[in-house]
Amino acid sequence: MSSLSQPEVISLGCRLNIAESETIRSLLGDRDVVVINSCAVTNTAVKQTRAAIRRARRLRPGAMLAVTGCAAQIDPAGFAAMPEVDRVIGNSDKLLPDAWASAEPLVIRDMARVTEIAPHLAVAADQSRAFVEVQNGCDHRCTFCAIPFGRGRSRSAPAGAVIEAIERVVAAGKNEVVLTGVDLTSYGADLPGQPTLGSLVERILARTILPRLRLSSIDAPEIDDRLFALLTGETRVMPHLHLSLQAGDDMILKRMKRRHTRADAVRLVERLKAARPEIAIGADLIAGFPTEDEAMAANSHALIEDCAIVHAHIFPYSPRAGTPAARMPQVAPELRRERAARLREAAARRKAAWMASLAGTTQHVLVEAPGNRGHAANFADIRLDRPHPIGDIVAVTVAPEHLSLAA
Repeated sequence: MSSLSQPEVISLGCRLNIAESETIRSLLGDRDVVVINSCAVTNTAVKQTRAAIRRARRLRPGAMLAVTGCAAQIDPAGFAAMPEVDRVIGNSDKLLPDAWASAEPLVIRDMARVTEIAPHLAVAADQSRAFVEVQNGCDHRCTFCAIPFGRGRSRSAPAGAVIEAIERVVAAGKNEVVLTGVDLTSYGADLPGQPTLGSLVERILARTILPRLRLSSIDAPEIDDRLFALLTGETRVMPHLHLSLQAGDDMILKRMKRRHTRADAVRLVERLKAARPEIAIGADLIAGFPTEDEAMAANSHALIEDCAIVHAHIFPYSPRAGTPAARMPQVAPELRRERAARLREAAARRKAAWMASLAGTTQHVLVEAPGNRGHAANFADIRLDRPHPIGDIVAVTVAPEHLSLAA
């Protein structure tokens, strides 16, 4: 069979999609099919999904083309109307074998079923690390976010099943696991006894020999004392925390319906840094949220320094249909883009200074393809002097030449 007839899964968006795409791939067998696992976090992400569909059809004109993921979940009819698309499969069904075994030309099942499906414990293993889904969905309703429409309410995977999945990837030779979810710190609220993310992490560390555990994006207000102690005191938990902050102005945070204030975010980072100085902070920030004026934008700009953000994910606000923020007074698109660019410039300067500060330190780097680079425990991107086996962890005394990839 030629390579053009092999199944292909194109994953857009979050780490959870990456994990789920790997499970989808395992369900496709050797059929001539292309799956677009879509994202709906912004209008740009939806446009990228549509562009990926058109590109895939040009490159694979004879393949069955299926669309799944959050964009398909939210707007199944819109994607079904695209002439390039053969099938639309919702998030509730995309990890079920029957959805891919069916010969139906088009599948749009009851989209409400997404709220009834427990996490499938999707596991994606690239050449160096594994992503393990432990939670899905979100019970919060931030005014800008359409993801609850695509993922449904928060659901958690039982700790025993998570541990078994991690044991399998460790046995397969993986040295790092990333726990993923839509609202990771809400883990366990729906399970018997209401275990927390901290208790899950404790059990993983106690029951496995996993060398490195990393958390994907988490919500600052839900970091309780137990999780805080693990983030700052356990060396197997990586000193890298990505916070869903979104803004640095209290009025904007209130209008976003976030559950923290600016002072809460700054205080949390100060406590983390005091307890574990090497911890690296990442954050999501939205530029140009409705009603944002220059003073409010300046508060978000200053948050990069105030929270020592070195891994920033910055994007201009995107009005999503059906969300309260889309009905608020909008900031002009060009101003949103300008403010996002200013935030990115500030974040780049902060990261460059942080990377320079690593010179002379010893960093333990997980080797990634093609073998001459990788990420340190603090997620600094490090160039290696020579190739190493992919997936190994190597100690590197950082010199300026090691930092060229990440500055």
